[in-house]
Amino acid sequence: MNPVRSFFLILLSLTMAGSAQESFDLVLENGRVIDPESGFDEIRHVGILDGKIAAISKTALSGKESIDATGLVVAPGFIDLHQHAWDADSVRFKIRDGVTSVFELEVGTDNVAAWYEKYADKLPFNHGVAVGHVKVRMQVMGDFPSFLPKSDSKAATVEASQEQLEELKLGIKRGLDEGAVAVGFGIAYTPAASRWEILEMFRVAAKYNAACHVHIRTRRKASYEGVEEVIAAAAITGAELQIVHLQATGASATPRLLQMVSEARANGIKVSSEIYPYTAGMTDIKSAIFGEGWQENFQLDYGSLQWGATGERLTKESFENYRKTGGLVIVHSNTEEIVTNAIKHPTALIASDGLKGHPRNAGTFARILGFYCRERGELDLMTALRKISLMPAQRLEARVPAMKNKGRCKIGADADLTLFDPDTVIDRATFTDAEKMSSGIPFVIVDGAVVVRDSMIVSDVFPGKAIRATQTKPVKK
Repeated sequence: MNPVRSFFLILLSLTMAGSAQESFDLVLENGRVIDPESGFDEIRHVGILDGKIAAISKTALSGKESIDATGLVVAPGFIDLHQHAWDADSVRFKIRDGVTSVFELEVGTDNVAAWYEKYADKLPFNHGVAVGHVKVRMQVMGDFPSFLPKSDSKAATVEASQEQLEELKLGIKRGLDEGAVAVGFGIAYTPAASRWEILEMFRVAAKYNAACHVHIRTRRKASYEGVEEVIAAAAITGAELQIVHLQATGASATPRLLQMVSEARANGIKVSSEIYPYTAGMTDIKSAIFGEGWQENFQLDYGSLQWGATGERLTKESFENYRKTGGLVIVHSNTEEIVTNAIKHPTALIASDGLKGHPRNAGTFARILGFYCRERGELDLMTALRKISLMPAQRLEARVPAMKNKGRCKIGADADLTLFDPDTVIDRATFTDAEKMSSGIPFVIVDGAVVVRDSMIVSDVFPGKAIRATQTKPVKK
């Protein structure tokens, strides 16, 4: 028997001595408890007390409240490291998709303190944010506030002076001092940012033990160079690296990019990748990605683009019109084979890159469990849960030690739990109807509080906690 599993079972038996007489806040009865860290997978009763998993027992437990989990998997709550949409609808989609902790770690924010204040006591799930290089650059360059820089904005087109570079470093430091859990980069949206500028931001991140979550430079022919740039920055500075939606930026080059990630890891670089399970992406049509030469760069045509608000495929005329007004466009740029192999890759965790109007906003995690795991058999259940709970938690642990209590289903872990039916869980959102909630996830628990009960969102319950870094000062390296 695996020694970790053996120790886990011994700990359970010792802890459970006499526990049937204890009273818990909430008891989950007869569920299939799966812990992706230890490999534990057994029918058990779970006792929750004071927001923690306090017991996992073969025998029945008593509590103030109980849920019959017969036929359901009791899993660690899913963790999404890459969410952009925070409107009320998107919050509902996310919690119904089984997600208990949500982060904005790519674009991030330039005002970390204000971001946390905005969402305090208002969300059903735990939440955290990165200080974003894109956002800080927009502020330093004096651009008008927007989600992403427009292709003709200073943030996208102007190389930083030495003075501006110092302001950028100060902006990143300020965000880390305020508890940002990571540093986010959208280098594709700020193509004027020099490689030296990016390296300088990595240096700041490294001093705070902050991982760099990076959308690489995305000229398709240069995707190798984009990955090389950020792996080199991680090697030079010692900063941890997460390459976001690698299958979207890599497309046909994705297998080789993943090979590069694996080889870098084998040589001691702390790098991982992130995948969403859809063949199309989504972004702002006015961004620098659609600058001059985009068709050749990405080997796409107008018909590969779909307007998010209406579902229409674009033509040259409609592209030029929407380019003037701005808005979100779906980019059909991948094959199912590329996406499937990327999802299965051992370095890859799952994150949604959630934007309203794209099915990934509502269905990413149910799609992994229902489509890729049950229907196609591309992942076993334990591996799937590892990619959507444990691996995202581990990505943040260096800077946020509290994440060691998430992504696990064991005694002492936070009671962030998702209960789903492995026979029926599935995503329902599509590219033509993106606002359909996932099904087969009847219960979701955050910090011991039930936020989804019998597949219905519990109203006016907001147990979500701010997840912030404890290290708010740089350390010498």
